[in-house]
Amino acid sequence: MAHLYDLIIIGSGPAGLGAAIYAQRARLDTLVIEKAMVSGGQVLTTYEVDNYPGLPGISGYDLGLKLREHADKLGAQFAEDEVERVEDGGPGAPKRVICAGETYEARALILATGAVHRKLGIPGEEELAGMGVSYCATCDGAFFRNKTAAVIGGGDVAVEDAIFLARMCSKVYLIHRRDALRAAKSLQESLMALDNVEILWDSVAESIEGSGQVERLQISNVKTGEKRKLELQGVFIAVGITPESRAFEGLAEMDHGYIKAGEDGITSAPGIFAAGDVRTKQLRQIITAAADGANAVTSAERYLTEH
Repeated sequence: MAHLYDLIIIGSGPAGLGAAIYAQRARLDTLVIEKAMVSGGQVLTTYEVDNYPGLPGISGYDLGLKLREHADKLGAQFAEDEVERVEDGGPGAPKRVICAGETYEARALILATGAVHRKLGIPGEEELAGMGVSYCATCDGAFFRNKTAAVIGGGDVAVEDAIFLARMCSKVYLIHRRDALRAAKSLQESLMALDNVEILWDSVAESIEGSGQVERLQISNVKTGEKRKLELQGVFIAVGITPESRAFEGLAEMDHGYIKAGEDGITSAPGIFAAGDVRTKQLRQIITAAADGANAVTSAERYLTEH
């Protein structure tokens, strides 16, 4: 018979690790299931974190390690496995987490699987992935020192990527389908001050070209229809994220793949809670993910007491 945990946390990014820390302090018998051996989630690929209170300028990798060390110090249990689906026995009944390796059971669950980078779906994107096409400027930017690169997108991440790449690239194009950026005003001001960044407004990427390596990017102006080919070596795609929620389809109410849950983490399925980037929320940041983890554990504690 499988061991019945009080709580299983699926995911080990800031939300999952934040939950693990609070669950250990609450003396809940908890297991964290993580897909990768290294905890931290997307934070691991963040070059510099400058908005986490008290830790300005820390690298994302170091912050991820600190979060994991904190959970380890409190005795959190981890299992490396990939979740395939979850079976909900209903209020008060055990929940079964069916993974590629094993099946685990718990009285309550916290879903903290985060989100992944969205793709453009244009010719050349998949073929040249890792050969000049990247979704993480902080991971791969160093390969493009003194080269030309393009960033596609108009939100905070795209503008942050362009600013980061401008430090090392000779030229950076920022390609945005609209005539105004969605990024925070402070980021826009920093971007506009850079003389090696050129913004191409009202433009979309149509194809990425190259023989074994990115060589060109074809773009099109959505207003004039004018096409242009940019000679470059790197294309960084920053057009949003997709929640990692496929394994939970039919489990709880969702909105465009995001699990519907408020700040308390409570979903439509009793005993199942959501935290971090996978849930519906206004702001997806490290600090809000960690806070989600704490809130979800508080809600889980209340549920466990009542059942």
